[in-house]
Amino acid sequence: MEDVLNPLIEQRADPFIIRHSDGYYYFTASVPLYDRIELRRAKTIAGLVDAAKVNVWHKPDSGPYSELVWAPELHFNDGAWYVYFAAAPSREIKHKLFQHRMYAIRNANPNPLEGEWEFMGQIDTGIDTFCLDATTFNHKGQLYYLWAQKDVAIEGNSNLYIAPMKTPWQLGGPPVMLSKPEFDWEIRGFWVNEGPSVLKKNGKIFISYSASATDENYAMGLLWADENADPLDPAAWTKAPQPVLQTCYEHGVYGPGHNSFTVGDDGETVMLVYHARTYTEIIGDPLWNPDRHTYVKPLKWDGQGMPVFGKPSLA
Repeated sequence: MEDVLNPLIEQRADPFIIRHSDGYYYFTASVPLYDRIELRRAKTIAGLVDAAKVNVWHKPDSGPYSELVWAPELHFNDGAWYVYFAAAPSREIKHKLFQHRMYAIRNANPNPLEGEWEFMGQIDTGIDTFCLDATTFNHKGQLYYLWAQKDVAIEGNSNLYIAPMKTPWQLGGPPVMLSKPEFDWEIRGFWVNEGPSVLKKNGKIFISYSASATDENYAMGLLWADENADPLDPAAWTKAPQPVLQTCYEHGVYGPGHNSFTVGDDGETVMLVYHARTYTEIIGDPLWNPDRHTYVKPLKWDGQGMPVFGKPSLA
């Protein structure tokens, strides 16, 4: 498998790469202006660097989803492409939080860089609070929605929730909380569990997620459950007490997180896709600093079939 240079793509945070059955890799991420959804595709991961950028959706000038388009993810569900994303009515902070809610757009064209995207509306979780970072996954014939959301009764910005889906844009059951910020490394700067991503391998369902503020404190954690367990049962999940990926001062890579998983060009190797920074001296709110870059590295495995994330690296 070809080597991947890091950073792979500069100034793209919250990166998501999917290899589809058509043989193409598709890439999306938060763009620095937070004003659009951008897609690109290539036959290889490395080819995504110079692939044409296609703006498939642009925020309206006003309304509930007219600001801060964050963390889009591209999924092929029930025969159509969906992008799940979060957006806010303004940049105003209320009750110490932004005002994001989650939305979906759909495209039935086999190539999501072409065709028409239809706005499917808000994905209502039944909880009217700050929420973001949705992903979906299929397991045993059921589509699940997994995301981060604020509970006013729980300290912090967001917890991780899961629910079954009735359609690719509607939930089919109540939210179930799987994780909340509780360990020291999850509450640095902000109390955060966000950016979940799902990987199924070695008889387990793994959920990686990100915690703490989005500066050098940002780090990744891990949940896992047996593949035969009920994903909607919180007791089925085990939570690692320590981060699985965090700032590496030795390599000069800071705040790794908000990852996704894809498969390497060999069709077998699990690749970890994440963003990170290359310096720590951020002036002002780190949210407005564009220098979170996309990184890709092979995931390794231990003798018990557990993923080994290693260290973020520039090479």
